[in-house]
Amino acid sequence: MKLVFLSYLLFTFFISCQIKKEFKSIALFKNQTEDYKCYRIPALVKASNQIILAFAEGRLMDCNDFGNVDILQRKSMDGGKNWSDIKVVAQFGDLQAGNPAPVVDWFDPNYPDGRIFLFYNTGDVSEHNMRLGKGVREVMYITSIDQGESWSKPVNITEQVHFNKTTTQNQKDWRTHANTPGHALQFKRGKYRGRIYVPANHSIGEPQERYNEYQAYGFYSDDHGKTWSVSPDIGVSSSNESIGVELTNGTLMLNVREQNGDSKQRIVALSTNGGESWDKIYFDEELISPVCQSSLLLFEQEQSNILIYSGPNSTEKREKMTLKFSLDEGENWTKEKEIYSGGAAYSDLVQINNEVIGLLYEKDFSEITFEIFTPKVILSE
Repeated sequence: MKLVFLSYLLFTFFISCQIKKEFKSIALFKNQTEDYKCYRIPALVKASNQIILAFAEGRLMDCNDFGNVDILQRKSMDGGKNWSDIKVVAQFGDLQAGNPAPVVDWFDPNYPDGRIFLFYNTGDVSEHNMRLGKGVREVMYITSIDQGESWSKPVNITEQVHFNKTTTQNQKDWRTHANTPGHALQFKRGKYRGRIYVPANHSIGEPQERYNEYQAYGFYSDDHGKTWSVSPDIGVSSSNESIGVELTNGTLMLNVREQNGDSKQRIVALSTNGGESWDKIYFDEELISPVCQSSLLLFEQEQSNILIYSGPNSTEKREKMTLKFSLDEGENWTKEKEIYSGGAAYSDLVQINNEVIGLLYEKDFSEITFEIFTPKVILSE
């Protein structure tokens, strides 16, 4: 047994050295470069083979959420070692296109090599004015069948997934809207296999103090994007940006930002019917947050899966980007590793292969950085 354990330690040390030698931290989007003053809101998705697509908002004039904002893409063909130049994939004139949420549909028989969906929002006023009901917030998607080389024309699904007073099928007064941000998901198992699910949030009616009119929810399609249905709200006041994962038993888990900051903890919502209703909603005391977006990924292996969380590990400010690992799919968080101690905010995770994951995160409020990690090595430290 000692020999086996020693062999395992040597193997993980070798893997760690190889990863550190081969991969370096790469600033994929750096403020004041190209045509953009600021880059924010990272998102990641893996296409076929070793192809990874990284997305971000390019903010033309400043770092404000609203303004002339485009969605940008960079592409890696070798698992994150090298990257293409920046490419604009979605615009809304001189207004806002934001909140990129990519996912690959692997189950459409018309596209055996997969079809990438990129969901995003457009807006014609600031979030403040949207809360007052003075603007229009829409939900769009584009698709790619050639691994992000080209993209379709935008498809507007707003009336199916975001209700307002003019929507004939519903008289709800939903105002703001935001996709996750970060990657969306597709169910791989059981009854809901093939379902595309996009975590999201919206506001309801007139503004309330401390954003208590916000609600997290989601929308989904069982026919490869032709038609869409809406999950119910999770029912927690001030629930905001959320990201989702399908657990090993097919349960949908949402991990949600609490906008009012009362608890400085992440909200978790669980659904056993693909998001059609919620079975359990709770605050996770081990996942602290300074009111910020976070990411979630089920790292899938042949023998066991690891649930991985990324986000600022602080209740005070956006700092200390940290990975947290759960071996029981969120019941407990066994291990954590601080990636960067300085300023850090939004992030997204992707599984590159059976050994490594990629992390794309906002660093020092001046760049969006990509790094690669080996979960087995971190868990053995």
